[in-house]
Amino acid sequence: LSSWLSSPVLAADAFTDAMTDAYPAYRAALYRTNSGSKQESEQAIARTRQAWNALIANYGDKPPAPYDRDPEFAPTLAAVAGVFEKAEDQIADGELAEAHETLESARDLMADLRRRNDVIVYSDHMNAYHAEMEKVLTHGGETVSRPGGPLLLMAEVGKLEYLAARLRTEAPAALTTDPRFESAIQEVEGSVAALRDAVLTGDTEKIRRSLPAIKKPYAKLFLQFG
Repeated sequence: LSSWLSSPVLAADAFTDAMTDAYPAYRAALYRTNSGSKQESEQAIARTRQAWNALIANYGDKPPAPYDRDPEFAPTLAAVAGVFEKAEDQIADGELAEAHETLESARDLMADLRRRNDVIVYSDHMNAYHAEMEKVLTHGGETVSRPGGPLLLMAEVGKLEYLAARLRTEAPAALTTDPRFESAIQEVEGSVAALRDAVLTGDTEKIRRSLPAIKKPYAKLFLQFG
C-alpha cells in the first residue's frame, strides 16, 4: 500500500513539507472508514495519529515561516489532533461512517491553516474539486427534478469540469510524469464528461443514475495523490 500512497509534492517551507508527508496516512484513514473495514480503519487511524503527533512534537512550539506569524498555529494543530482522537474512538466503537465524517473536518482545518498563511499545495485543488463534487452528489438529484433542472445542473457540472481541469494543470511535475496519475486523472475527467453527456440528454432518470459514478474515480485519485 505504501508504494502508491505517495506524497510527492513539496512546498517551500519545512512544516508544509512535513504536513504533506503526513497526509497519506490521513488519506488512507478517510478511505478506509468509507470502505467499511474496521480493522483497516483502526490501522490507518493509528498511523495517522502517529504521524500527526510527530508533527506536533517537531513543530508545535516552533513553527517556521510563514506559520510563525499565525497565533492560531498551535491551536489548529491541537484541533486536528482532537479530530483524529475522536475518530479513533468512533472506529473502535464500529462507527465507521461517523468516523469518516469526523475525519473530513481535519481536511478543512489543515486547508484553512495553509490558506491563512498564503500556502497552496496540490491537496487544495483536490479539496476544491471534492467540495463541488459533494454538492453535486448531495443536491443533483433534487436539482434535476426542478423546472429547468438539467440546465441548472449543467451549471454545476461546468464547475466540476473546470476544477477537474485544474487538477491536471496544477499538478506538479512529480505527478505529471507518473503514469498512474495520468490514468487516475483520465478517469476523473471521464466521469465528469459522462455526467455532462447524461445531463445533455435531459433524461432525469439517466442523470440520477449517472451521478454516483463521479465519486469512485475521485476517491482513487485522492487516495493515491491527494
